[in-house]
This record gives sequence, C-alpha cells and structure tokens, in this order.
Amino acid sequence: MRSVVLAQLRTHAARLVASTLAVVIAVGFVVATLVLNQTARSTVLAAVGAQYVDTAAVVTSDDGTPLDGAVDTVAALPSIRAVAPTWETSVQATVPDRTGSQYLLIGAVAADPGLRWQQLSAGSLPDAPGEVAVSDRARADVGDVLTVTASAADGQEATSQVTVTGIVDLRGDPEAGLHGRGFVVPEQALAWGATDPVELRLAAAPGVSDEQVRADVATALQDSAVTVRTGDQQAVAAAAAMMGNASALAAVLLVFGTVAVLVAGLVIANTFAVLLAQRTRELALLRCVGATARQVRRSVLGEALVTGLAASTIGAVAGVGLAAAVSAMVGDLDSPIPLAGISVPWYAVVIGLAVGTLTTLLAALAPARAATRVAPLAALRPADQAPLRSRPGVLRLALGLVLLLPGIALMALGVVMASVLVALPGGVLSFLGVVLLAQRAVPPVVAAAGRLAAWSGGVPARLAAGNATRDPRRTAATATALLIGVTLTTAMVVGAASTKASATAGLEAEFPADVVVEGLSSSLPDGLLTDLRALELVTAGTALTAAEVTGPDGEQWEATGVDRATALPALRSTDDLALPDPGEVLLPEWLAESWSVTDGDRVQLAAGDRTGSFLAQVVGETPLLMTAADLATVAPDAGVGALWLRLADVDDAARTAAVDAVTDTVGSASSDVYVGGILTVRAQLEQVLDTLLLVVTGLLSIAVVIALIGVGNTLALSVVERRQENGLLRAMGLTRRQLRGLLAWEAALVAGVAAVLGVLLGTAYGLVGSASVLGQVADIVLVVPWLRVAAIVVVATVAGLLASVLPARRAVRASPVAAIAG
Repeated sequence: MRSVVLAQLRTHAARLVASTLAVVIAVGFVVATLVLNQTARSTVLAAVGAQYVDTAAVVTSDDGTPLDGAVDTVAALPSIRAVAPTWETSVQATVPDRTGSQYLLIGAVAADPGLRWQQLSAGSLPDAPGEVAVSDRARADVGDVLTVTASAADGQEATSQVTVTGIVDLRGDPEAGLHGRGFVVPEQALAWGATDPVELRLAAAPGVSDEQVRADVATALQDSAVTVRTGDQQAVAAAAAMMGNASALAAVLLVFGTVAVLVAGLVIANTFAVLLAQRTRELALLRCVGATARQVRRSVLGEALVTGLAASTIGAVAGVGLAAAVSAMVGDLDSPIPLAGISVPWYAVVIGLAVGTLTTLLAALAPARAATRVAPLAALRPADQAPLRSRPGVLRLALGLVLLLPGIALMALGVVMASVLVALPGGVLSFLGVVLLAQRAVPPVVAAAGRLAAWSGGVPARLAAGNATRDPRRTAATATALLIGVTLTTAMVVGAASTKASATAGLEAEFPADVVVEGLSSSLPDGLLTDLRALELVTAGTALTAAEVTGPDGEQWEATGVDRATALPALRSTDDLALPDPGEVLLPEWLAESWSVTDGDRVQLAAGDRTGSFLAQVVGETPLLMTAADLATVAPDAGVGALWLRLADVDDAARTAAVDAVTDTVGSASSDVYVGGILTVRAQLEQVLDTLLLVVTGLLSIAVVIALIGVGNTLALSVVERRQENGLLRAMGLTRRQLRGLLAWEAALVAGVAAVLGVLLGTAYGLVGSASVLGQVADIVLVVPWLRVAAIVVVATVAGLLASVLPARRAVRASPVAAIAG
C-alpha cells in the first residue's frame, strides 16, 4: 500500500492543492504569530533591558526606602567589583538656536566603564561635571551648550551650562519619544537635585558568577526591604512589565491561529471528501483486487500524513518568512510595537509542524472511514447522507441547544457584571452551539435567499438554491467555515472600534485639555495666553488663576479659578471635570472630610483681609476650584497659575510639532514652567489601537481565505456528484453560460448567507465583548463601523463568486453525452 499511496499522491497532486494551501496558511499564521511575539519580546528586552546586559545583579527597593545606605555594604563584598547607583532627576534645558526651554529626564552614567550601557549614535559619554549626552528627542547636537535650570537638594534653583558630548541612541525603546533624556556623571546628577538612587547595578568580581553575586547581596541585605535579581532576571522583569499588553495581543492572535486551524480542518475534510468522490471507482477497484478495508483506510490516512507534513513544513518556512517581512516593515516605521530583526524559537517550528500534521490527520479521519464503506461493486456515487432527523441529527440538535442557551445566558451575565471571565466562556459555548445548529439553520436561510434571488436570476438561481440545500451537511460545513472567519473578523472590527471610542472618550474625560501649561513656583506671564493662541494649531485656550486662601481649618490652601465661558471651548470633555457655578466652590473628597464639610454646606475662605462664603460641592479628586470671578473677590491679586490649550485635529507629526511650538513659546517667556502634552499620549493609544485593528483584520482575513477555499471545494464536490444531472440539464437546453451562472449563484448564496449571518453574530459578540471588558474600567462607548461591516459582506460574497470559477470551468468542459454516461 506504500506504493499505492505514493502513486496516488503523484497522480492526484493537483487535487491536493486546496488542502495543502489551507494547511500552509494556517501553519504559517501560527508560526508567524509565535515568531513575532518572541521577536517583540527580544526587541523590548534589548531596549528596556539594555542597562542590565553587563550587570551581574540589581538591587531595588520594595517600599521606597532609600538605597544610598546600602551602597557601602554592597561594595564591601568580595564578589562585587563595582557598584553603580542609578540617580535620576529632571531639569529645564534651553537648546541653542531654539526658543524656550524643554523638560529633560536626567540619568547618571556609571563611573565603572563596564556598567555603562548607553549606545551612542554620535560623540561620547560625559566624563566630568559640565558635560551631558542627550537623546534625539532633546533636539540638540554634539558641541551644543545647554543652559540648564535645576532645583538643588536644598530646594534652591540654580542655572548652569553644560556641553553636549554625545547623542544616545534609544531606538527601540517605546518610551524614547515621550520626552528628551540626558545622561551625566553622578556628581552632576546630585548637583541637579537627585536624592535617592532608584536602584543599584552591580558588577561581579573576576571569576564570580551572576547568581553568586545575587546570593551574596541578598544575604548581606536580608534585613532590608529590597529585591535582588540577576541582570538577566531584571531585564526580563522590566520587559515583562512593558510587554504585558503585547503578551495579551499574542494570546489573542494565537486564538485566531486556532480558529484558522479549525477552519483549515473543515476545508481539509471537504477536500478529502471531494477526492474520495472523484476516486470512488479507484477505491472500489482496489477492493476488487484484494485490498482490505483497513488497507484502504490506511492509504487515505497515509495521503493525509504526507500531505500534512509537507504542507506544514512549507507553512513553517512561510511563517518565518512572513514574520521577517513584518519585522522589516515595522522596523522602518514609527510603530508602537517595536520590532528589530527576527527571533525564531524552536518551539514555534515544532508547534507549527505538529499542528498542521495532526489537523490534516484528524480532518481526514471521517473521509477515511467513509472510504472503507465503499463496496467493491458500488462505484457510481457515494452513499447518501443520513437525514437530519436521524439519531445523530437529533443528538446534534439537542447538544447545540444545550450549548447555545446557557452560553447566551453567560454572555448576558458577563455584560451585567462587566466581567470578561464570565462572558468569554459564554461566547465560546454559544458559538459552538451555533456551529452545531448550522446544519438546520443555514440551509433554510439559503433556500429563502434563493427564492429572493430567483426574481432576478431566473432558472439558474432557482436550481442553485435547490442544489445548495440538497445536501444540508455539506452546505452547512462550507457555510460554517466561512461563518467562523467572518464572525471573528466582524467581532474584532466592532470590538476594536468600541474599544478605541471608549478609550478615547476615557482619556478625554480624564485629560480634557490637549496641553496643560503650569507655573512651577510663580505665576505665568500675563501675555503668554495671547502668544499661544496666535500659534497656528492652537484653536482655543483659557487661563486659570491661582491664589493662596485660608480654609476653615486655618491652613493655607491653593485655590484655582476658572472662567466657564472660555474653558468649555478649550476642553474636549467635561464628563469627569466639574466646572463650578458662581457662588460655588468644588472640594476634593479628602479635603471636605478634613474640613468636615458635606454637599450644600457654606464654606468660609479668606485671603488677607477679604473673606467670602461659598456653597460647597464635593467632587471626587477635583482641585479646590471656583470661578475666576469668585476667586478675584477673595484674592484680587490672583495670578495666572495654569493654561489649558486645545489643538487642531491633525496627524501625529503635526501634533508633536504643535506641542514643541507651545514648549518653545512658553520657554521663551519663562523657564519655571512645565508643559504637559496629553495629546501625545492620546495619539499613541490611537496608533496602538489602529495597528492592532489592522493586524487583526489582516490576520483574520486568512481564515476567510481558507474558508473560501472550502467554498470552492464544495462546488467541486457538487460538480462531481451532479455530473449526470448537469449533463441532463445541458441536454435539455441549459447553456454553458447558464451552467456557469448556476454554480456562481450557488457560491454566492452560500457565501452571502454565511457572510450576513457572520456579520450579525460578529457584531453581537463584538458588542458583548466590549461591554464585558470595558464595563469594569471605563464608561462604554459602543460603536458599529457600518461601512467596514458592509465591506466584509461584499468582499466575502464576491470572493465566493470567484471561488466558483474553477469548478464551473470543469463542469462546462464535459459534453452532455459523456456526463450522462458517467
């Protein structure tokens, strides 16, 4: 039988293309997902954990206790060669030929060369006070002299000048674009206000292992609330903290990979059913010359094994190639998901080979069993399918209802409880129920659609509807394969759109102003708002006054005054930001509790010899807020404490340029100012969600493509089984064009019904998923992108029509006489 299997593979290689293609796509999907996940982790590990690469061990505080007292203790250990405390502070820096100052996060360069992790794109690292190396975001060049304003340890501000000695390359670090960064020697960091080191990085003495260093330090500091890790462990921990969402993304993509594998299994089963239908006479002939039923079954499974293994190998190679292409493409873009190079874990290839091969074998079991039932003299056509009212059909109906109804109940409960852990099992159960009930639900819908299509399609459309419903199991299997892909695609499109809308609304509610300008220790210049409003992309702005007032407890508190008329145009949302009415003062809950004040109480506030009585409103975490006019009655000398600005809705590059322009304008007016651009955070979130939606939609389309291969397989099987019927229709006057139309209508009906049902189910699952996931963290904004949803239906239906081309060509090539003769 080995020779027979090899001969069958050579003879019917072209017929196995559909199965091979389905396995290649599914395996490639799984392997590419695993490789991209590992690549993303390796990239982030290299970027975020770069500072720990040459570090033997790292000491961090568990409760915020200063680590400077541990430096001498650790340095005295014989296993330690050097200790590098990580000092951090922040300054305002002015760059030559640029107006204004900018915020720089300052880090210390290790004194020991072996613990210096910074990679340079130009220049060198600083070796003495008065020197600094900066990141690209600082917008400075080597040789520039920066004017730096910093708060010393005693709280006094001091201005100094430092020379840029190098540009640090932070590419791949997802946080590199948030703000400029500078690196100085520890003495300079301390002079600029650094207090306690955030961690200690340790180098091992010659011949001492990293684990030995970790153990020695842990023993020496066992009475301190600290965590000691090796450098590798700390790098992994830092990367894991940053890649939490990427891990979730990988898990989601692997779920889609599983779906692709399941859909491929359906396609493979249909393909082998087609092959057996086409080879009924060959199998019968083998039985006549002495082959046993077991040998026939083994030959079919042997074909499946060889096909699965070969296709899985091709799929694994294609998956690695796809991952490399995606990595190269994303590496050239400013992507929120950093990728560099490619990392191929051994388990990705093994899993891909195992999944593809086992899926092919399992999918071929049913056709193999059917092959053993071929009687030696029965070679005209396969046995008729059992009716739906048979015992297996009734069991399928009962099991489908048992899964569907509790699944719907669980999903409803998950939405009410805002718990995805409850809704997710419900979604799985309900969808399994839908798949089991598809045999009964899909054919009637196809028949109804066929009756509607008959109005415009005539006889071919009516015949197509009859053909599509004649074998409900085959039609349901084909429609189910497409239904799964369309359902998940739609669910992700709707879910991502709702997630993006909810997240954007939540960010706008939490940070209603695009840009906030705050004076750090003094009032802002009076004309600053006018200058900022004159900038091209600033569409609105308002000034908030600030003054010290005396509360009921006799203590001094900073009160803020806002003008509602000018504030509303400058804000994107007031959902979480309450604005006071005249005569009101808004109090945070903690301050109201301290003052023993509740809603509706009168509060006396004073500044100097002026006193005012205001109606208290307790509102969450709001600042001490009143109208600007009311604050002026108590503190007429109140200055401008902050500005709220709204920018035009433009692309990311223009947004960054607008924030930079605001920073430059503010810095030219005052150096004691902080500029916060929440707009960049909102833009980053939108970019991540858009990237996720694009990736998920593209990957899920693979499942749809595999399902469309199944549509073509079903039509091919239909052509084989109805060869005599088609020949009779041709003999009775049906033209070749009408026969092509018949098969096209059949494909369009199956694909269109599956697409419409999939869109309806996917929309429901997407909305349920969004409500259950977001209900516990934010106000839900449910969005259905109708144009994208309609496009899914159109694309799936048109693709179904294209899937009918090859089977139709095969059908019309046969002459009526030859077809009737069989």
